[in-house]
Parts: sequence; structure tokens; C-alpha cells
Amino acid sequence: MGFVDYEQDGFVGLITINRPKALNALNSEVLKDLEAVIDAVDLDTTRALILTGAGSKSFVAGADIGEMSTLTKEEGEAFGKIGNDVFRKIETLPIPVIAAVNGFALGGGCEISMSCDIRICSDNAMFGQPEVGLGITPGFGGTQRLARIVGVGKAKEMIYTAFNIKADEAYRIGLVNAVYPQDELLPAAKKMAAKIAKNAPIAVRACKKAINDGLDVGMDEAIVIEEKLFGSCFETEDQVAGMTAFLNKTKVDGFKNK
Repeated sequence: MGFVDYEQDGFVGLITINRPKALNALNSEVLKDLEAVIDAVDLDTTRALILTGAGSKSFVAGADIGEMSTLTKEEGEAFGKIGNDVFRKIETLPIPVIAAVNGFALGGGCEISMSCDIRICSDNAMFGQPEVGLGITPGFGGTQRLARIVGVGKAKEMIYTAFNIKADEAYRIGLVNAVYPQDELLPAAKKMAAKIAKNAPIAVRACKKAINDGLDVGMDEAIVIEEKLFGSCFETEDQVAGMTAFLNKTKVDGFKNK
């Protein structure tokens, strides 16, 4: 669909932002295409998603500077909302999303990767929030998610200095879970997604909701969120199958998502 491709392989979906001549930069059209693809994902048959960029140089180089350069205050705020709405849709999608960061992940590229559940990257990856060097702030969630992921001090350093970091530093500070040679990145993402898809999908979704919702509240309220989601699993056929198999020292022959 336009600048965004989608492939389905069993229970795993692959979303590819495909605008390589512009290093997969995000403009309004790309964001619109991305939202349409996300909305079309069949959540009944898809248990994990991978998000990546086309080509070998860039995951997403950022938002499109050409489009942003002439925006008014009101238009800038509206453009930020478009990006934030799409990224939030990724973040709150019931199923896990893995960002396979192949190259530049700057500005909006870093921000979209942070809206995913897990980030892995190639050894040539580069992360950063360079916005203050352009006279603006991060506008697609960078001031909020980066601090939550790597800590307030490191996030402020990266954002205030507009200094990019390489893959090894991104791994050291916890921005990514793992670094791979470029030709091994997508296979590693698919292997991880397959591991997720093999588990009870209702339970996986409940875990995502418990983690995400719990981070937004105090511990006492967060524990109640977990208790309710934990209890809800006992209404599922997958819980019966999983525990029965464990007690019988066998393995579940495919969870049914029921």
C-alpha cells in the first residue's frame, strides 16, 4: 500500500516502510499508509509484528524536513498529532511489535522504534533525536518515551545535545535489546517473533497490557491490573491446554487463541 508494504508468514506479520530514496523518511502520506496497514492487521490470525525499513542504509531517517520546513504553529501541532496518533496505535496494539532497526533511526525513526515493544538493530544502526539542531523539539513522542526507556539523565543528554549514538551505545544504555550483523537482523527478528507466536496468544496480549497499563499508575493500582488480567486467563482454553500439558509432561500442540 503506497509507501508501506505488508507480508504475512504464518502468525507473524512484517511491515516495511518503503521509501528508500528518501531513507524512509516520514511524511504525511507515509504516516497515512502506515496507519492503514496497521488498521488492516488481522488480530485473530496475527500474533506478532515486525516493523522495519526498506534498503540497507536506513530504518527511518526521521520526519520529512522538506514538508515540515514551512509549517505554521498550528500546522506543526497538527503534524505532531498525526505522528503521535499512529505511533500510539503501534504502542497500544494488542499484539507485540518488534522493531528491526536497519540503519538510521533518527528523529521520527528513533521515535517510531520506541513505540514498539522490543528493539533490535543492525551493527550499522544510528539512533538520535537531532531536533534541537533544527530549531524544534522531538514531536512524535521522543521527549516522553526516551526518558522512560533509557532514564531521564541520558534522555536529556541525547535530546539537548542532538548527538547521535551508534548501535553498541544504544545496546549499552538499553535502547535496544540486541545488535546483529545487517544480514542477520531480519532473520533474528523473525526468530524472536516466532518464539512469541508459539506461546499462548491471549496470555501474551495480557502481559503486554499489564506492563503498559501498569507503567502509567502507582504500584498498588498496577498490581490490581495484573491480578485481573491473570484471572482472565483462567477463562481460556489455552490455559487448560498449557497446564494440562505441563502436568502430563507433554507439550501443547499449538495454542488455539481461545
